[in-house]
Amino acid sequence: MKIELIGGCTKEELESRIQYVAGAGKLSRFPGNVTEVLESCNDYESNLKLIKRIIKMGHKSIIEHDYLVFALNDVTPIVEQTLIGYRLTSFTVKSRREVDFRTAGFYTPEFRNKAGELHEKNEELKEEYNKHMKMLFSTYGDIVDKGVNVEDARFLLPYSYHSNFIMGVNGRELERMIIALRNGKLSNIPDLKEVGDALYDLVKEYVPYLIPNLKKQETNLKTDFEYLESMEERPEIKILDKTKMISYTPNSDDVVLESSIMYHYQCSKEMAKEILQKAFSEYFKSEMAKEILNNMVKKDEKAKEKMMYDILHKEERRELEQVSFTFQIPISLAVLTHLTRHRMHSLLVPEFLPMWNMENYITPVAVKEKANDIYQEAVRKNIEMVEKFKSLDVNEGDLVYFYLSNQMVNVITTMNARNIQWVTRLRCCNKAQWQIRYIANDIRMQVQEVAPLIGKGLGATCMTDRYCGEGRECCGLIDKLLEADSKK
Repeated sequence: MKIELIGGCTKEELESRIQYVAGAGKLSRFPGNVTEVLESCNDYESNLKLIKRIIKMGHKSIIEHDYLVFALNDVTPIVEQTLIGYRLTSFTVKSRREVDFRTAGFYTPEFRNKAGELHEKNEELKEEYNKHMKMLFSTYGDIVDKGVNVEDARFLLPYSYHSNFIMGVNGRELERMIIALRNGKLSNIPDLKEVGDALYDLVKEYVPYLIPNLKKQETNLKTDFEYLESMEERPEIKILDKTKMISYTPNSDDVVLESSIMYHYQCSKEMAKEILQKAFSEYFKSEMAKEILNNMVKKDEKAKEKMMYDILHKEERRELEQVSFTFQIPISLAVLTHLTRHRMHSLLVPEFLPMWNMENYITPVAVKEKANDIYQEAVRKNIEMVEKFKSLDVNEGDLVYFYLSNQMVNVITTMNARNIQWVTRLRCCNKAQWQIRYIANDIRMQVQEVAPLIGKGLGATCMTDRYCGEGRECCGLIDKLLEADSKK
């Protein structure tokens, strides 16, 4: 594992970053424009004292102006999945859909017992673990050699493999991240704790204003829901067969349309509702609200549809953010990142601990057809190895690296209509990974059932807008659609 700060490391760069943060802290209470205030913050030590004092007062928004970019090399996908969950961060990850990972390497923990101490059989366990991991990577290579593309072969990759990604994060989110990784429940997983410590060491040198606050908050955050953990009979984990909508904003179409009318004309909800109920003769663009009301005698059945079309295709689609839909989604670890990287939704992902049921896994169709025997045998051996390590009282935090990318979990997400439109534009495309494409289409169809007007704007751009941005990698569907349109 190697974590580096990219840029912002020289003395001049550090002083410049600190100057911006100090200027932000000084701006609200000092005269002068932004440039003048920044020019007045010309002493590094004074700037640092000012920032620390403002943070101590609880005004942490100023450190959001310090943006840092890190290279995370040879970390596990557990680290990747955890950090991507921080919404106010940016990531670029090496793709497992495109790159052969058979020589990627893997992480080996120091195995502990249930008490958190080094296991008496640590060296034996590490030797057995390493041999097992090499078998899994070798089998992954065999599956690729049998003609299965890496996109589907990756479902066998254990969650110990080395991932590499770039992370951009502001100072405030970085602080939250480090505290959770070093002192929270996440610190039970070895390489998450190591990442937290590595980031802390970099902060000591390059983000000095955070250190006092980080030390202050080094408390035990490993809180469990004891009333749930103590249940004598815990419910059996059951993975859903398909994506299921579990709640939504009632009358979503009308809520969006009413919001648009209220937004444009500053009228009451009651008036907006009346306009929709009666509809109007001509879809408005420049008319004033009074003119609309005066011309509602002649009913136009297409008025709502026209209005929603414009909302769905305008640059800012804030009206779509007024309604939301909640889904429970069965998804594999291999594909979970595809969903997590959509930042503007509220996603609940099960924690890696306690250990999940390893029997809940998926086998890609291509693997079933070309390499099912060796795939299933590798999965079976993996489950057996986990059970063996459990019987030796190995700490659960050290067993998470046995998870395979094929592991299925149920996640919950709440998305507003604008986010759903964006997700379906990308993920309903034939070029999207097949599992996330199935999920996106399930979401699209279920929204269409309860909000048909919104639903008309959901899906791949070739379907909704007769446009494809894939260039030479286009699947060709757009040409067929345009040809069909020309014959109508």
